[in-house]
Amino acid sequence: MAAILLDVDGTLHVSGDPIAGAADAVAELRTQGHRLRFVTNNTTRSRAQHAEELRGLGLQLEDEELQTTAGAAARVLHGQRVLALTMHAIVADLDGVDLVGEGADAVLLGGADETPETNLVFSFMNLARAFAELTMGADLYCLHRNRWWQTKHGPLLDSGAFVAGLEYAAGIEATVVGKPSAAYFAAALEALDADAEMTWMVGDDLEADIGGAQRFGMRTVLVRTGKFRPDAVETSDVNPDGIVSSLAQLPDWLAEHA
Repeated sequence: MAAILLDVDGTLHVSGDPIAGAADAVAELRTQGHRLRFVTNNTTRSRAQHAEELRGLGLQLEDEELQTTAGAAARVLHGQRVLALTMHAIVADLDGVDLVGEGADAVLLGGADETPETNLVFSFMNLARAFAELTMGADLYCLHRNRWWQTKHGPLLDSGAFVAGLEYAAGIEATVVGKPSAAYFAAALEALDADAEMTWMVGDDLEADIGGAQRFGMRTVLVRTGKFRPDAVETSDVNPDGIVSSLAQLPDWLAEHA
């Protein structure tokens, strides 16, 4: 049986509305004996909160099966002084990181959400403070650099725009700790005790999910939900191994193609 990494936002749900058949598909994949890990770039809720919300959608998973960007950042930045522009909900997951307002070793940018908290986290004053720390030698990290994500109201600007702005202003390059970074995928495979060539990545993001996983040697399936756009597939150099209408079709597709 295969090891499978499942994206969350856009693959299992959109803005909290479940993708039809996704929960049943997850249950069927478990019945078939596949090893699962849920890998998310969501940066607005703690792992415990996020896992509980997914269970509320009918999905079967334990907290430990959910891999988050905040957990990845905690490993990378352990023991460092960090100016964090992140949602308050994930602060508890930044265990071992010394959060400071100045004199930082690193600046960490999280992601946006659909609430007014985004306006506070990414205010001009906060971004200016981050820029000042970068000019004084701090390194720049981001939980992800997504340009946008799909909500039930349509595409919404994400924090990748702020990451790019700070890179431009400070003349440096950010280190990404979530997807599509190799370290993030390596941690997921280690948790499943799986080899890359025997692992499938399933998601809706052609760049972060599919492209990142392929560069790490994994096989990939793109779902036609979330931020899937037909024109992006047609013009991209990234070619998934398979495309399914939604996660609901994945068990049958894997039974035929894996």
